[in-house]
Amino acid sequence: MKVLIYLFGFLICLQSLSAQIENEYGKKPAANFDTKYYQDFLNFSSDKENKTRVDIYVQVPYTTIQFVKISAAFEAAYSVTVSVFDEDKEKLLVEKSWKEKVDTKEFDQTISKSNYNLSLRSFYLVPGKYFIRTSIEDEDSKRSLSSENMYTVRDLSGNISISDILLVNKLTQVKGSNKILPNISRNVNFEKDGITMFFEVYSKYPQNAEIQFQVKDGAGNAVYTKTIDKYLDSGSVQIIDTIKTDTSEHIAIGLGKYILNVTVFDSTKENNVSTDKIFISRWAGVPAIIDNLDKAISQLIYIATPGELSYIEEASDQKGKIKRYLEFWKKKDPTPNTEENEIFNEYYRRIAYANANFSQYIEGWRSDRGMVFILLGSPNNVDRHPFDLESKPYEIWYYYDLNRNYVFIDETGFGDYRLTTPLYGDDYRYRN
Repeated sequence: MKVLIYLFGFLICLQSLSAQIENEYGKKPAANFDTKYYQDFLNFSSDKENKTRVDIYVQVPYTTIQFVKISAAFEAAYSVTVSVFDEDKEKLLVEKSWKEKVDTKEFDQTISKSNYNLSLRSFYLVPGKYFIRTSIEDEDSKRSLSSENMYTVRDLSGNISISDILLVNKLTQVKGSNKILPNISRNVNFEKDGITMFFEVYSKYPQNAEIQFQVKDGAGNAVYTKTIDKYLDSGSVQIIDTIKTDTSEHIAIGLGKYILNVTVFDSTKENNVSTDKIFISRWAGVPAIIDNLDKAISQLIYIATPGELSYIEEASDQKGKIKRYLEFWKKKDPTPNTEENEIFNEYYRRIAYANANFSQYIEGWRSDRGMVFILLGSPNNVDRHPFDLESKPYEIWYYYDLNRNYVFIDETGFGDYRLTTPLYGDDYRYRN
């Protein structure tokens, strides 16, 4: 009997807690830790016997760390830790920790999405598989982020071998030498900039080699191929190359993930070495959340008319579809003289939130809660009742400024909440 009483009390407590819901959408945490950091691991040959040099880059956006105003400047500080374990994750082999400090005089710089701080540390490891953990901790807020990765350190001691590919964000000449600003995020605006890359080829003896570049889509189909001849001296040869569209060729690269492959054939053409690099194709002005054009177009159902949707979808080719899609959003831009299209970003931010929070049997953006959230934005209050003893789980969303509330009931008990009263008329209109 006592067990039943305790259980009943526990359920009542859960019900009470669940009804006190605070809406977190749109609120930024103290240190703006809603933005991840980027990292990249790269194999290069080293002069240390039987070991490969592994360069580890950690790129931290300014929006990830917390700036504090000190005198006439804004300062931020964070620590970085890179830990290398054996393949079984049982033994710590090597660890490096360091601190980074960032300062700027302008507040706008602290919240700019294009600003970041980049750090690099090198490790010398015997070829094999490793478990590598990276982490950062903000000095002011003590908030932290981490990433865990299985990584293969390659043997680069063969007659011919190739390093990993470092994507290049910017290339400049300093006193006759190339200075590379790496692209660690792997986000590439292919139409505008193409793909610039850096890698090294290692040869035991001088020879003429053939280097083939390919860009492959997610299905592994080559959408671009280029071949160059290169004389390799013995030792290390550094190569910088750019794949870029011009008026004489058409490269069918849209949004999303692609693979850059580089293959080096030796002088006999019988032996070759190869390496891949995944990159993300982006377009200027398009939210980073979007990685599939066709899906992004289908997601317009809450903001576009059937005629507007058909006009975009019926374009004769992919380039025309892209043009019409961007024209649609340009017409809705509340600040057309700025780079950022606020309504464009907000719409897909809502879709991403719906997918993260309301997905069950279908993607969250297609669910009833997702539909209401995308159309009307974040509710002023949400009253959740997942454990009421005399009713099925339900939620009430309150929109005080619209003088509306919407009830969702989970008829199945598996999180499939359905809107009890369909949206109609003025309610079914996107609000920014």
